[in-house]
Amino acid sequence: MRGPAHGSRDAARQRGRAVDGSALSVGPAQGKPAHGQPAQSASDPRLSRLLRWAPLVLAVAFAARLLWTALVPNATNFLDLHVYVDGAARITAGDLYGFRYATNTPEFPLPFTYPPFAALVFFPLSALPFTLVALLWQVGIAAALYAVVRLCQRMLGAAGRVGSRREAMLWTGVGLWTEPVRTTLDYGQVNVFLVLLVLVAASTARWWLGGALVGIAAGIKRTPAITGLFFLARRRFGAAAFSAVVFFVTVGVSWLVIRDETREYIGSYFGDADRIGPTGSVWNQSLFGAAHRFGLPEGTARIVWLVAVVLVCVLAWVAWRALHRHDVLGTLLVVQILGLLVSPVSWSHHWVWVIPLLLWLVRGPFAGMPGARAIASAWAAMVLVGVPWVLSFFQPTIWEIVEPAPLAWIALVYVVGAITVLAWMVWCGRARRSLVSAP
Repeated sequence: MRGPAHGSRDAARQRGRAVDGSALSVGPAQGKPAHGQPAQSASDPRLSRLLRWAPLVLAVAFAARLLWTALVPNATNFLDLHVYVDGAARITAGDLYGFRYATNTPEFPLPFTYPPFAALVFFPLSALPFTLVALLWQVGIAAALYAVVRLCQRMLGAAGRVGSRREAMLWTGVGLWTEPVRTTLDYGQVNVFLVLLVLVAASTARWWLGGALVGIAAGIKRTPAITGLFFLARRRFGAAAFSAVVFFVTVGVSWLVIRDETREYIGSYFGDADRIGPTGSVWNQSLFGAAHRFGLPEGTARIVWLVAVVLVCVLAWVAWRALHRHDVLGTLLVVQILGLLVSPVSWSHHWVWVIPLLLWLVRGPFAGMPGARAIASAWAAMVLVGVPWVLSFFQPTIWEIVEPAPLAWIALVYVVGAITVLAWMVWCGRARRSLVSAP
């Protein structure tokens, strides 16, 4: 009787190691993927055949993107890039926050809503022809997306696998046509670049580099500042402190160069979410946006939002604890998902973190757990279809919010999907612990 008992205990421990991510290779005895590993590897004949076409897939996907921009002009082409570049050009006139871009958006003239440091970063681009800037911007986004995928592969221990570069090409080619990246390209946004900076910061062992990159990213756009929680939770106190120092350096530089604009931003616009746009729009995939799509009075909507924020913070904390300490990408995703949910405004193009999320779901330590494939498939479907984009056709203008249900319920897709991921992480963590402690 003792022999089988010991065998069961050893098997349970082996399963537990596979689930928590410390076993990163196929078990030699069985020749099958362990729990927490992808169902396919580069040696899979189907995947190998697909990888042969990866360079062509990426080339066609990017060429199609350029053709879409050139041949199907629409009112969203490079709106935010115009705001960045044209707005930055106004710093010489001392009118940065009085600037409005209304060429293609007469119903909502777009102001410069970013920190003054962003204007300093973009100012040199204002000397170039805008067509050239827009072309380079699209090339840069595609290159940055490929780098994001490669970094995620490295964080998951898969960057050295045979065929990983071609696999990254496939991810990049498909990723270019997911809604968050699609709209980032349409608007000329900075989100993919910021995700890349944060991933480098999270993966590097150099505290000063990680802190500097996050501080600079937060100086350009405030959303990456949530990464400070990642540093603190992982006890990377040097990186956390240095990120704050570098962020305040960006403020100091802005104060020295464009003092009046910096004073105006801090005093009037730092916490003004309404200046960014209508928070109840289907494009705003945050808890705050969700609460404002049900026709509730403003006070009630804010109470609902605050309660939801508290609950999601608790859920994120439990999800963090459920992950293995070596799962750097998973823990980073918990923090970024939390930031997207609790921020007053998380436009659909802010959700470019869905690419690292999908990689983690299909290649990460919980990839073999029940539900991983279903959640990944649901997210892939949502972002490839572009649910907020579809719903926007039922919103006559950006200011006219169709409320309440059923469209308000359908517009919860990213919020519900993100909460589902956090809850699933908690379940996987408990399943792992039960396997490890099984007698």
